[in-house]
Amino acid sequence: MDPSVPPDRLDVPPEHALLVVDMKNYSQLPEAKMAPIRSDLDDILLSTVFPQCGLDDPRSREGAYQDTGDGAICVVPARDTARLVDPLLGHLNAALGRYDQTRLPGGSTIWLRVSVHVGPLSLPDHRGDAINDACRLVNSEAVRQAMTAATDHGAYVAAVLSTPVFDRTVHAGRTPNLLQTQFLKAVARVEGKTGFEQHCRLHVPGMAAETLQRYVTEPAPNGGAGTADPPPVPAGSGTTMQFLGSMKDTNVIGNVGTYYHNSPRR
Repeated sequence: MDPSVPPDRLDVPPEHALLVVDMKNYSQLPEAKMAPIRSDLDDILLSTVFPQCGLDDPRSREGAYQDTGDGAICVVPARDTARLVDPLLGHLNAALGRYDQTRLPGGSTIWLRVSVHVGPLSLPDHRGDAINDACRLVNSEAVRQAMTAATDHGAYVAAVLSTPVFDRTVHAGRTPNLLQTQFLKAVARVEGKTGFEQHCRLHVPGMAAETLQRYVTEPAPNGGAGTADPPPVPAGSGTTMQFLGSMKDTNVIGNVGTYYHNSPRR
């Protein structure tokens, strides 16, 4: 061990869950509207939605809340990771809908891109890759495309979950109101960050993954798309071909039979 490095610097920091929110088109608002709408966002997220989800206000913990100007970074205990997905995403979308319906004339709609991530993080100094990855996820092209889908279909939230979050929450059955089929596989990439590429899941409240797929052009893992992995091909079977409709063309049927019988056996 290098004696110049204090032993505590080699310790892995405790895990925390991170919620990052970023307002769509905030920089395009007139300057006079920026402060009021930013205050409204804190009221909606921290004073309304967090209590609804049984979450403590992160502003009560040193270093657990950071105002990013057009959004915020919230750090919560890792045990609360699932609550950041369900019920938070649904409650947040509903709260933003109520805000939009009751805002004064001349007010602005709030649309949010949201990322949820979990990983080691040192507080209050925020040392660690977890916060960098969470911020890159919320700025990824995939969730920006999901935001377009949200605005086209009357939703106010487009969320991106890192793979660890999805595995520990949705896949693990800790989101009683959300199913795996409501999340779309994608890859998060950020313009100008050539070294950043992460598998993720996208979600827009109230939208099926099949609908969301129409908007997302970022290739999914392994070049595929959708919500489920394809079933494995049994060992010893020939080449498997899947058709989405009935085959009525006799030429196609004959060619398929010839291909199958001529395929090498494994």
